[in-house]
Amino acid sequence: MADLKVDIGGLILKNPVMTASGTCGFGPEMEPFIDVSALGALVVKGTTLENREGNPYPRMAETPSGMLNSVGLQNKGIEYFINNTYPHIRKYDTNIIINVNGSTVEEYVELTEIISDLEDIDGIELNISCPNVKMGGMAFGTHLPTSEKVIREVRKVCKKNLMVKLSPNVTSITDFAKVAEAEGADSVSLINTLLGMAVDAETRRSVLSTVTGGLSGPAIKPVALRMVWQVSKAVKIPVIGIGGIMNATDAAEFMIAGAAAIQVGTAMFIHPTAAVDIIKGLNDYLDQNNFNKASDLTGTLDK
Repeated sequence: MADLKVDIGGLILKNPVMTASGTCGFGPEMEPFIDVSALGALVVKGTTLENREGNPYPRMAETPSGMLNSVGLQNKGIEYFINNTYPHIRKYDTNIIINVNGSTVEEYVELTEIISDLEDIDGIELNISCPNVKMGGMAFGTHLPTSEKVIREVRKVCKKNLMVKLSPNVTSITDFAKVAEAEGADSVSLINTLLGMAVDAETRRSVLSTVTGGLSGPAIKPVALRMVWQVSKAVKIPVIGIGGIMNATDAAEFMIAGAAAIQVGTAMFIHPTAAVDIIKGLNDYLDQNNFNKASDLTGTLDK
């Protein structure tokens, strides 16, 4: 059996497989299907300072080889999380990473300060790239000076491992990765969803209440793979690959392209055991291809 441990900027994962934020709730939702502790890390649903109802329904739609979502960061806020969710998930024998969101720099900073005091939270995924919220989100993730400011201010107060989630809805994602690295991020995760939409030809109405939403799933994999490859060559910090990873072969491809670890999202809606299946499949791939360590696979693309 290969050594599956990987290091993402000082945070050691038992294997390279994480959940993608927003796709698996806060952890307990997955317990009927998988052993959550088997994951390299659990990245929980996007969390904000206050309760958010999210966007009006309908806010999810199936598309060819993918899905659109416009959930809008629905969650009950950090106080509810601390009082009701944290006592349960802190018992998992894996790394817990909270996806942090805000509408202002001050909100990001305040939320980070609160989370930094939670003993059994191992990292923060700074989400500056959500395409389906009206305030914050893309406004931070698609404007370099604003990205620079929010990462800098969060880094000042963040006592945890800091991962910055990057938007693909930009001209040059490498520029944003370089800013994240310069401002102290321990790693970058990419890509968040691509901005898309769906139309009902019969009603001539948009399928989503918000018209546009975030496209995920196999449809975006080639774009995600390309961006991971580009970013891994542009920065020295670890890159976490996200986007259409459905099986162990997909995961291996992202690691070959330069990812130190990966996140599984849309696949979990189809096969709730996908993440743990990928862990086993990735180990088999490493054994079959004579890799002693998962980390040895990263960046082995032979052009």
